[in-house]
Amino acid sequence: MTGIVVSLFDKTGNMVRPWAEAGYECHCYDIQTQWLFARREPHFYHADLMHEMPSVSPYTLAVFAFPPCTHLAVSGARWFKGKGLRALADSVHMFATAAEYAEACGAPYLIENPVSTISTYWRKPDHNFHPWHYTGFEPADNYTKQTCLWVGGGFVMPERNSLDGLPKPDNRIHAAPSVRRARRLPQRYADGICSGSVRSE
Repeated sequence: MTGIVVSLFDKTGNMVRPWAEAGYECHCYDIQTQWLFARREPHFYHADLMHEMPSVSPYTLAVFAFPPCTHLAVSGARWFKGKGLRALADSVHMFATAAEYAEACGAPYLIENPVSTISTYWRKPDHNFHPWHYTGFEPADNYTKQTCLWVGGGFVMPERNSLDGLPKPDNRIHAAPSVRRARRLPQRYADGICSGSVRSE
């Protein structure tokens, strides 16, 4: 397979794994990555995306971005004043940088955040969903967590695929201690995107 898939603010590589398994070249960038993580696919790079973005490649097939939401999510609105303007400015800067990079690549892209103030500063999200909407890909994702996507470049949103017969979705994310609320898309949601976009080409 030819083409590059880029994922920004991504320490785990879960989003690009279906493309890596299909033979595409995948690159993940995040400041939490210790340095270049020598692995065949995907490739992980230490990168301070506040100040530097990867080079734009004409071979980019898709771009994903997960900019930090700590100072933007409306779930933390009660603490906004105490965080100060600098924290807000940094968060908006990272989101804007991700959007500018994605647009420059000219490829389908998504930028993920929870319900956040980006809707006020920029525009409303193009899509929103809960993980349980995609339990047809992974039954273990039977929980609620409002997730918003800002997309462009011809991004194809996979059709909702919920599995019948499961119990009512639980509230595990909001019930967990704040330090354990790992922000991510549903485990197999990336499979749906990959099947509906890149793999169909």
